Order: sequence, then structure tokens, then C-alpha cells
Amino acid sequence: MADSPRSSEHLSSDVTRRSGPPELTSAQKLMVFVLSMTLFGLANIVTEVIPDLQVGPVTLKVSYLAFVPVVIAALFHPLYAALGAPLGEIVFVDLLMGDFSGIGELEGYLQMFLGIYVAGCLVRNPRSRAQLFAAGLTVVVIDKMLSAIVDIAKVWVGVDDAEFVPGLPQSILLLEGIGFAVALLISGLLFGALPAMALAPRLYGKIEPLLGMAPRDPRHPLPLAERGTGAFILLALFLSFVAMIAAFTSDIFGNFGVWEPDFIEQYGARFLWIGVSAALIVLVAAVVTVRFVAASRRGRAAQGRDTGTRSTAPEAPETPDTRAPEPRKTGAQNAGTRNAGTRNTGERE
Repeated sequence: MADSPRSSEHLSSDVTRRSGPPELTSAQKLMVFVLSMTLFGLANIVTEVIPDLQVGPVTLKVSYLAFVPVVIAALFHPLYAALGAPLGEIVFVDLLMGDFSGIGELEGYLQMFLGIYVAGCLVRNPRSRAQLFAAGLTVVVIDKMLSAIVDIAKVWVGVDDAEFVPGLPQSILLLEGIGFAVALLISGLLFGALPAMALAPRLYGKIEPLLGMAPRDPRHPLPLAERGTGAFILLALFLSFVAMIAAFTSDIFGNFGVWEPDFIEQYGARFLWIGVSAALIVLVAAVVTVRFVAASRRGRAAQGRDTGTRSTAPEAPETPDTRAPEPRKTGAQNAGTRNAGTRNTGERE
């Protein structure tokens, strides 16, 4: 009998789903989110102790260790890595260290989110050093480019002062260009692309099983957008606009949501260990919780398979009775048997 068109459609859709990238469970998504958040938070704590170098109006500094989110986004799912990484900077560095900029933090979060997500989707094969090199630069290019556009827009609108160099109002363009180039060289190349090229191929296929995940399959790369590139571009423009509004709001309303007790100045650099301890506690708790949940799910699944096996096992067939059936006695034979029994009774008496 030929298969119906509906059944063939269901079969083709099932094959398509199986051929795509593997779906993550809720526990695995949470694990990637927490791993990205804590590791990038720890990386930003490290950058707090690296001194800055001032050369005229230009500051040479390590903005962040870009290779940390790049490696996580390349090995795991880029979306959840991009959601967690900038939140780690806000929680473990800005809030705990007493340097929270209020609503202005939303600008940095959205810009870093877009940079990490696009960089992670660019990596189709975590062993490809060329893709990792491009991803390491992409994070900084998107983040710093959007930040420069916001700074120039604030000057153009009149929210911020244009004279970065006295007597040269147009200096903002020059300084933003120099700052972009410095960030691309230091954070993008030295602390982004080069370490990612060295770490990701060595960690690929080794760290994922420890978290109960399958390595990313280069034959089934993650798409940049599930609903199409056009929809993603519109979403990116919308998020960039929201980041710009957040930056404008922070400058217009001054201290709106700002919390800056600056614990590092009060207690010294040793206060950074508070952030380190908090990040490690969150990371260990998340790993233990996810592994416990995964183990309990595997136990329930194994128990369900055992129950199903017992319920579907065939029953043992009954052993047939091989004895020959006794012949039925007729009425005359029954009467003769009764008479014989009566005679035997009389003789005994």
C-alpha cells in the first residue's frame, strides 16, 4: 500500500528536525547562561587590576577579555552565551564593586549581547581558527562601533559636550576613531581573537560532555536568525535604538538609578575577592544543580524503559495436557459398574 501524502510530509519534517542542530534542554540552557555569566564576570574582575596607560587624550586599557565569551559562544549555543556574559559584568563587577551606572548599563548590555551573538553564529566549526579569529574581532567591532555611534549622537543632539580637546569641537570624531582602533587592537586582537584561536579547538569535544551536552556539529551550524536575516537585522536595529535611548536617559536625568559607593576605593583591591567568591559560588551551585537534574531525569527515563519492557514482555505459554482423554462411559456401562459394586458389597457382608 502506498504511503499517504500526509504521512510522507510528517516523515520529511521529522528528518529535517533530526538533521538540524541538537535542541538543548532547559537545564542545559541555564548551564550555558550561568557559565557565560560567571566566567565573563571573573574575566572583568581580572581587568580591574590591569593598570591603564594614558597617552595624551587617549587611554590605553583592556576593556574586557573578549576571548572568554567568544569561546563559550563558539562551543555552546550563542544565544544563551550572549544573554549571560554582559549580565555577569553588571552583577559581579558593577553591582558588587559599587560602580553601577543605573539605566546606562542597559546600553552596554545590549551592545555586548549583539556582538557576542553575531560572533558565535559566525563560528560554524569550533576547530576553524579563521572563524574564531573573525569572531574575536567581531565582538569588539560591533560593541565599540555602536558605542561610538551613541557618543557621537549624544554630541550631535546636544546631550554631551563636543569639546574633548579644548578649541577643537570636531575632536570627538578623531578621538572616537582612535579609541575604536585601540580597543580593536588590545581587546579584539590581543585578548580576543588570538586566545580564542588557541583555546577553542583544544576545548572542543572535551568540555561539553562534562556538562552533559553534545559538541556542536559543524555539519549543522546554528543560523543567525530562525526567522530570517531580515528579521534579525530589524531586531538588531531596534535593540541598538533602545541602547541609544538608555544612554540619552542616563545623561539627561543624571543619577537615575546610579549606585556608586565604590567599594574598591574604600577597602582596596582585596574587595575584588568578594566578586570572585560570589561568581565561583554561583558557578558551582549551577553545575551541581544541573548535573543533579540531569541524573534524576536519566534515572526516571531508565525506570520508565524498564517498566515498559516488563509490561510489553510476552507471557509464557501454557503447557498443553498431553494425557490421553478418558473414554466416556455409556449408560449400560455405568449401570454394570453399579451392579458389580453392589455384589462386591454383599459378598463382604
